[in-house]
Amino acid sequence: MFEGARDPSRVLETFAVFLRLGCTSFGGPVAHLGYFRDEFVVRRRWLTDAEYAQLVALCQFLPGPASSQVGFALGLRRAGLPGAIGAWFGFTIPSALLMLMLALGASTVSGPIADGVLLGVLAVAVAVVAQAVSGMARSLAPDVQRASIAIVAAIVALLIGGVWGQLAVLCGGAIAGVALLGRTAEPEAPAHEHDEELPIGRRGALAALSAAGALLALLPIIAASLQHSAFSVADAAYRAGATVFGGGHVVLATLEAEPAFAGPIGQDHLLFGYGAAQALPGPLFSFAAYAGALVDASGSIPARAGLAAVALVAIFLPGLLLLIGVLPFWGRLNRRPTIAAAMQGANAAVVGVLAAAFVDPVLVHGVTGPATLAVAILALVALMMRVPPWLVVVAGAACGAGLSVL
Repeated sequence: MFEGARDPSRVLETFAVFLRLGCTSFGGPVAHLGYFRDEFVVRRRWLTDAEYAQLVALCQFLPGPASSQVGFALGLRRAGLPGAIGAWFGFTIPSALLMLMLALGASTVSGPIADGVLLGVLAVAVAVVAQAVSGMARSLAPDVQRASIAIVAAIVALLIGGVWGQLAVLCGGAIAGVALLGRTAEPEAPAHEHDEELPIGRRGALAALSAAGALLALLPIIAASLQHSAFSVADAAYRAGATVFGGGHVVLATLEAEPAFAGPIGQDHLLFGYGAAQALPGPLFSFAAYAGALVDASGSIPARAGLAAVALVAIFLPGLLLLIGVLPFWGRLNRRPTIAAAMQGANAAVVGVLAAAFVDPVLVHGVTGPATLAVAILALVALMMRVPPWLVVVAGAACGAGLSVL
């Protein structure tokens, strides 16, 4: 079923390469895709530019973290399912461990300097989300029809709120996309003409799709029945991962809408973790480890680490299962204008969801006065000048600490 699945050397090679990338890939999802192309198309020649473009198009089509899904698919092609798991683990674990350590230390650090660092990072988060909304609007809502979908989506998301409001917005965006773009939508990339060359069979793909749907349906029932924090976290994180379109920047909005996270975690701490994640290499979805560890801030370190692991796996799992499930059928799907129109409408709605999150809670909590407004503006200017995000976060934290002393 999987090409190269029985070659341990390929699995170890894949893990080692992605572990290095997980430690050095700063800059967010778009930068990650550039690192991957340089490593696997140019240097190692694991696949051609056209094949890589098709993988990227597929992962942008699906909910979930696009860069991590591309890495998972590259590992799948190279060394089967063990290689795919090794690629995901290597790319994810460095940032996840750092986010876990940040969460474990968040409840023990206090005082005016710590409060200042928090304010500085929250102000930087304002700049990061503002830039993300602007960039996504240019690429995902470039015309009148999609811009209209994004504006309506933002209004509805602000009025309704919560995870169900976001789901309604995404579904409405998909329907509006079919209605407004159905005749003009075109696939993002050429279809794959040889499904039999893909590294997973259709039987395995259908099993993955069935598992993805079953978990989405059953986890809420299990969480409600057992009333255990681990199942509540798994349910919320899995649902968030299944509904995140548009990349890692939207993960803040989805987790902030889930009561399992928003209830026990203050919005300031959620925004702080999101801002800090910008300074780390690897996927932004590692933010889930931070959120999971804060769900039970008074628990033991092993218990909190366990919740972090549950949140981390659960938020990635739906996107990876959907990738496995859709991969063999992608050639046919991306030839259908209706599918392309629905996804373009949903992606435009994502811009609205992120814009709503920018207003509340990001702007509300990130700009509390003239000083934090100045930090946010300077951070936005620095990001527009292509200063590395990690450096902007560190500078913002330093500014916040300095302001707290003055």
